[in-house]
Formats: sequence, C-alpha cells, structure tokens
Amino acid sequence: MTLRWLFSLCVLLSASTLQAAPELNVGTLYDYLEGGKSTLLKRVRNGGDTTAFVKVSVAELVYDSQGVAREVELDSLALAERGLVASPARLIVPANGMQAVRLLYRGERDRERYFRVRFIPVLPESNDGFAISEDEAEDYRDSLKAGVNLLAGYGSLVFVRPADTRYQTPIEHKGAGLSIANQGNATIVLDHFRHCEPAGRECATATKHHVLPGRVREFSAQPGRLYRFELLEGDSRREMTFKG
Repeated sequence: MTLRWLFSLCVLLSASTLQAAPELNVGTLYDYLEGGKSTLLKRVRNGGDTTAFVKVSVAELVYDSQGVAREVELDSLALAERGLVASPARLIVPANGMQAVRLLYRGERDRERYFRVRFIPVLPESNDGFAISEDEAEDYRDSLKAGVNLLAGYGSLVFVRPADTRYQTPIEHKGAGLSIANQGNATIVLDHFRHCEPAGRECATATKHHVLPGRVREFSAQPGRLYRFELLEGDSRREMTFKG
C-alpha cells in the first residue's frame, strides 16, 4: 500500500463528512528508556474521521543547577549529534488507524538525559516530506472543517536512563510532612500520590510526581489524613503509606 494510495482513499472517505478532522492519541505522556535498551516504539493513533499528516519533532531538555529546563532543538543537527532520533519523522495516519514511530537513542549513557517528542498535525504542502502533490494537498485542506486547529501539538517526555542505573531513595518524616530525596542517578516516580480520610472512603485526586537525580521533594500533610503512593524505581514498585 503506497502513501499516495492511502492518502487518496482517506480524502475520498472524508469528503462526505461535514465535520471531518483528525484526532490524535500518542499514548502515555511519559516514556522511560532503561539503561540496557536503545529503542522505544511509540504508537500514534488517529480516532478522527479523516487522515492526519504528522510531523515528529525532538528537543532535549537541559536542566540548570536550579532545576529549570531549557529546550535544545535537535532537528537541525546531524543524526550523530542528536542523541535521540525519531524514525520516521513524517507520518500519514489514516482515520481510525495507527502508525508507529521508533525512537532510537545514539548518545552517551553516563548520565540521565531528557527529551521532549512532539507529534504535530499539519496542513501538508507538496514538498514537505509527505510525498504528495500540490493538488492532493489542496484537496486535503478543503476536506477539513472550517477553523480546525491543526497546529496544536501532542507530546511526550522521554527519560533516557544511564547505563549503570542506581537507585537510592531515603524517605524521612518531618513533623506532619514527608521528605523524599533522590540520591541515585535516575529519576524516580511517585505514582498515584493521594491522601484520604482514615477510613479510605474520601480521597483527593491522585497525582504523579517525578523527582530527578539530586533533587528532594517535600510534602506538607494535613493532620489526620492518610497519604499513599507508589514509589517507582525503574521496574521496581513499592507501596508507601504515611499519616499526617
């Protein structure tokens, strides 16, 4: 099945739909590439009623000493300099269909690194890597509902673990609060963090927290409330409970 044939079929099917638009789903917001792995498969699904043309963009997040991140765009660099490479970088995802992107890490593994991968639906042009003609691109644009915002990106954050991954997570009660320190060299996750009444019937909305290496996360607690979360250290999960 060629890309041109796939495109023509999707435009034909959507031509009779007045409210045609793609709806992307890129799965989890966070992905983790463990120390012994170099590739990750990311599935992009389109639940809409017309095809989606998607550009995949990768940027590295570099944190300063205060924990503030800045993005470094990688798309303009040579492949050997990018660290994380997305293949393919252009996707045509049919209506109610799926395409896969392979993320390949080619950099050093002496420390943890962080990358933001964006999946951006676009209006295709004839020479932007999608291998379609100007007439086909125009037909596609005309098939979409008026005012649809195709430029809203969908993204995920990729954590690339170091080759020699170490976890050390001391947890300390401080008064009614809790202090969680990451003294290892890879990010830990505090998953399904929530607090409930002692009987466990009334609970706050669960949240997820990432604690980068060398960082400390502190939580204040309400007296009488019961706090629960899962401590994720790579593939290891531990149920944690403490009282306010």
